[in-house]
Amino acid sequence: MLYRFKCKATADVVMLEPNGKQLLEILGKDPKAPGVLLVDRMPGAVQALRDAVFEDECEFERLKQEALARGEDPPPADRVSLRTRVTPFLEMLQHCMRERCEVVWGV
Repeated sequence: MLYRFKCKATADVVMLEPNGKQLLEILGKDPKAPGVLLVDRMPGAVQALRDAVFEDECEFERLKQEALARGEDPPPADRVSLRTRVTPFLEMLQHCMRERCEVVWGV
């Protein structure tokens, strides 16, 4: 399954199911239902995503330091980070806030 996020200000943002589900859960949205993100809610959504990215990066660094302390190989650095996965959506939200249009999915 794919998640397709649509708005009038940009091209669609398409995510594979695990990534789209994670994004919607970060935003406090039901990943199983269609939805809409209104313009007045976008600043909070941007902050929630930025907070989640920060937490993800801190957790990765913690795991890396723990592995090094045990003399093990650190987790692979070539993973696709949450930052990389949500950046297109964050850019979409920035455009939507400027153009005053909502984002929809599942419709």
